[in-house]
Amino acid sequence: MSTATTDISDDNPQAQVCAPIFRDYGGLVKFHGPIRTLKLHEDNTLVRDAVSEDGAGAVLVVDAGGSDRCAVVGGNLGVLAEKNNWAGIVVFGYVRDAAELAECKTGIKAMGTHPKKTEKRNTGQRDIPVRFADVSFAVGAYLYADQDGVVVTDGPVHG
Repeated sequence: MSTATTDISDDNPQAQVCAPIFRDYGGLVKFHGPIRTLKLHEDNTLVRDAVSEDGAGAVLVVDAGGSDRCAVVGGNLGVLAEKNNWAGIVVFGYVRDAAELAECKTGIKAMGTHPKKTEKRNTGQRDIPVRFADVSFAVGAYLYADQDGVVVTDGPVHG
């Protein structure tokens, strides 16, 4: 079995497929791994904390509530994610420093770009179930992303 999102969707009826709201910003378009989650609002303190740790090939799913008032991931965090072995980041929200993110060997998907940074209030939640884009994301599930979209399965698929 391929890890292409189209094949995973075709071959796994239980797979969840995200609404097509994301654009690619990272240097990798195709990425996959076990899910880790954050839920936050206009504060990226927990994003920095997470990408500063060894991601061990996981995908960080950031539920920023879809806020279009600031970016929760920027170039510095993209560099940290690459350095610390994160396969990718999917943001239900916005990113900045798009040119810098494109240089990172990490997959990064988000709704768009925004030049404003977040405030630092050290608020949010980590490793809890989150839901957006018609999909439920839970720690331990697997996320597959490529140029066709984002698919989530209960566990790894073997290709």
